[in-house]
Amino acid sequence: MLAIIPSVSVLAVTARSAAFGFTHGVLTALGIVAADILFILVAVYGLALVADLMGTQFKFVQYLGGAYLIWLGISLWRADAKARKSDEVKQSSRSSSFLTGFLITLGDQKAILFYLGFFPAFIDLSRMTMADTLIIIVIAIIGVGGAKLVYAYLADRARTVFKNTRAIRAINILAACVMIAVGLTLLLKTQGWI
Repeated sequence: MLAIIPSVSVLAVTARSAAFGFTHGVLTALGIVAADILFILVAVYGLALVADLMGTQFKFVQYLGGAYLIWLGISLWRADAKARKSDEVKQSSRSSSFLTGFLITLGDQKAILFYLGFFPAFIDLSRMTMADTLIIIVIAIIGVGGAKLVYAYLADRARTVFKNTRAIRAINILAACVMIAVGLTLLLKTQGWI
């Protein structure tokens, strides 16, 4: 249920999908799922160790994620507004879609609270087996990934409705504003101002 609630990660998936196509929404969702899997593994196998290490490094990840999203938003704002197919986008843009999802999730306080706070409260981590861990990872892939794919598909369909350059430019600007706002929100939360 948490995966379908609109959040920062949903905004990132829809912004990437609306601006660059379904493939980029999928890659952003994959980044989110990869970070979720990392959190699951940390919760199951190294919660005590990571709790000691995450203090200053966590803030660095949040700053890095916020700055990266702002940079992506500015780049998207300045992007050419000509109509394009998702396969025409550069390879580096695909990796930036994955990194967007990954970094957002690493800095997402909701994900951290769930996986490192609530998750151990629901599951006896001392009794976890490798099979149990794999089952939880599959559930996360289906639950989180599936919900994000639906958002990516809907955003891509909305993008294809708009064929002219002005509409594409407006979508780029809207997606850029969302990414910049998400980046600023992440930075402000890191400072404790929100």
